[in-house]
Amino acid sequence: MRVSHLIATVFHLGHIQPAPGTWASLAALPLAWALHLVGGPWALLAGIVVAFASGVWATSLETRGKVDPDPSEIVIDEVAGQWLAVLPVSIGAAHVGANMLNLWPGFLFAFGFFRLFDIWKPGPIGWADRREDALGVMLDDILAGLAAAICVVIAAFIYHEVLLR
Repeated sequence: MRVSHLIATVFHLGHIQPAPGTWASLAALPLAWALHLVGGPWALLAGIVVAFASGVWATSLETRGKVDPDPSEIVIDEVAGQWLAVLPVSIGAAHVGANMLNLWPGFLFAFGFFRLFDIWKPGPIGWADRREDALGVMLDDILAGLAAAICVVIAAFIYHEVLLR
């Protein structure tokens, strides 16, 4: 088994059917929590960077010479994007000194918004997806994660500053 395949499929998680991207996004949540426990938002941010960089490398090797530039079993992009979507929850928990799991609605919003943007692919997310190369495979999910993270921050603001006031 090639290391690039293990990374690209997140240790074969990408072979779970149906909807391997959704399964990978779900699996990314407890992994994000674990990274947060190890080193807070900085560890999660480092995980995002490592997942992105290793994902570009692994995806380029796994798709070389193949017709499909973004096969469904490649899910490292979902992990990186989902981690970015949940990063505001990690930052918020660290900021107030709370257990990250106490901010569980943030996890739900991060997951829901990330899957929405990853499937819908509006604007620059769709542009990145249409690149049809390893960078595009990773970048569309990073952009979806960024859009989801912005939505998580907006939802937290509405809850904390509008509804609770």
